[in-house]
Amino acid sequence: MKKIHSKMPMREKIEKKLKTALDPQSLEVIDESHLHQGHSGSKSSGETHYFVRIGSAVFKNMNRIQQHRKVYEVLERELQSGVHALRIEVIAEA
Repeated sequence: MKKIHSKMPMREKIEKKLKTALDPQSLEVIDESHLHQGHSGSKSSGETHYFVRIGSAVFKNMNRIQQHRKVYEVLERELQSGVHALRIEVIAEA
């Protein structure tokens, strides 16, 4: 997999990786870090808490746990390097 430029905002990195790996028909990546200021894992710089709403045919025959695991697998590097929380909503597209 190509290395994504480290200066790219985290939201854009997440979006790019999900688009490349899962070919979604719909995708929203929302930085919710401002909602978690002062909570565990938050940083003053933000970019720690995200909401992902994704629709992809990849998820069609998966249960909810498998769908979420797939998203976590794609974003493994980001989850290890600064993303503290990821809220996911999956839409299994036909």
